[in-house]
Parts: sequence; C-alpha cells; structure tokens
Amino acid sequence: MTLLDGKSLSNKIKEEVRVEVEELKQEKNITPGLAVVLVGDDAASATYVNSKHKACETAGIYSEVHKKPSSTTQEELLELIEQMNNDPKLDGILVQLPVPKHIDTTTVLEAINPLKDVDGFHPYNVGRMVSNLDAFLPATPFGVMRMFEEYNIDLVGKNVCVIGSSDIVGKPMASLLINAKATVEVCNSKTKDLKAHTLRADIIIVAAGRVNLVTEDMVNEGAIIIDVGINRLETGKLVGDVDFEACKEKCSFITPVPGGVGPMTIGMLLKNTVKAAKLREKRK
Repeated sequence: MTLLDGKSLSNKIKEEVRVEVEELKQEKNITPGLAVVLVGDDAASATYVNSKHKACETAGIYSEVHKKPSSTTQEELLELIEQMNNDPKLDGILVQLPVPKHIDTTTVLEAINPLKDVDGFHPYNVGRMVSNLDAFLPATPFGVMRMFEEYNIDLVGKNVCVIGSSDIVGKPMASLLINAKATVEVCNSKTKDLKAHTLRADIIIVAAGRVNLVTEDMVNEGAIIIDVGINRLETGKLVGDVDFEACKEKCSFITPVPGGVGPMTIGMLLKNTVKAAKLREKRK
C-alpha cells in the first residue's frame, strides 16, 4: 500500500508557485493578487481563510482578506465584489463558502468576473471544464487530479466511483475524470446499495461528510481510495469518510485524513491565482 502524501506534494506545488511568482515579478513586473471574502463567524471557514492568507504570503502573492459580519446584506457583498472585479491589483477573488442563509450563493458566485474566479465555481468556468476547455478548475478536484499525475496513476479505462455529488467536489470531480477517459459512476446519500457500486470500482473517491461511510467490505483488493471527507469526532480527532485502518490493508493507494487531499486544495488555489495573473499579462 502506498500512502498518497498530500502534505509533501502540496509543499512541492507551493514551491513551484513561489518560483513562478518570482519570475512574474522579475520578468513582467506583475505581482499576483488574491482577495478572500469571509462573511460571518464560522470557525472552520475562518481557519481556511487564514491558511490561504499565510500561503499567499509565503508564495509572494499579494493577499487581501475582507472579513464581514454575518449581518452583511447581499447588496453590500455584491458591491464589494464589483470593487474587486475592477481592482487591477487583484487577479483572483474567492468568497468563502458557506455564506449566511440570507445571501444567495449563486448570485454571489455569478457576480465574480470569470477571469478572476480562481475557485472555478462561476458557470462560465464550470461550462468550459465540462467541455474539456481551458478553465479555472475547482481546487479540490484539481488537487486530486494532480495527485493522480504525481503518483503515475493512469485513469484511462478505470472504473471510478465518486461518492458525493456537490458542486464543489463531486460534480467537477466526475467531469475531470470523464475528460481523462475514466468510466465514472456518481453516487450520493440516496444511492441504493452503495456497496454494489464501490465493488465495481478500481478507484473510489468519497466526499460525503460521513464517518466510516466506506468500510473494508466495500473495497476491492488493490483499489485506490481518495478520501476527501473531513469529520471531527467528539474526541477532537479529524477523520475522513473511510474506515482508514481497515481499508488500508486492501488498497494499492490511499489518502490519509488529515494530510491527504486537504493540503492540496490551497496549493491548487495558488496555482489558479498565478494562472490568472499570467492571463492578465496576456491581455495587456
């Protein structure tokens, strides 16, 4: 069994980004810029935002963090996005999800300039991704694809079971796998006899947010497991959606939680920000 080490790969990607940023500064006099907006006081979201800000600073990317109270209106948020759309210092704009319930997520995401949509959630980028055209890819699925590449895991013709059909992970993950010539099944919390689907799979990618959703009896010998889930137990321990200790004995590759897919997300977000800066330079 090979452990898919997202932490060390993420560090490698961040170093790639740091070098690219330095080259942009030296050769083009461009400093990539990323703005992150946090509305409300969700503790997990605040942690993610701080991590992104620190990663930007380390990579040499200009970073802004806009922390807004949960009472912020949709109109106020849209006005802030419009200001950032027009700010030449900013190549990327990211609104940390979820936003408070009185704000419509779709309206907010559609307000972001698609050329600054480094989260890859704007319908423009989603459509281009599905059509296998160049686009900003959602960071978590993008990170999983980079992991496959790094570990020389060939996707062509593989049976892949994606568990979870969210707009953030499941749907874009399925699209990227289809574009890579894999055979893809997408399951969700309502799927009947999930085990029947996972036992057909060479690769299982799970992002459902349920502890021990995938157990040893659901996994083929030699299967590859990518666990995107993050769950905190009452003890405070972080675990994924897979019974890791039992399943690892049957796998050829498996991601740990923490230290697997999670660290990849920020690395790929930085990659997208540098890509946006390069596109800015081309438009000059």
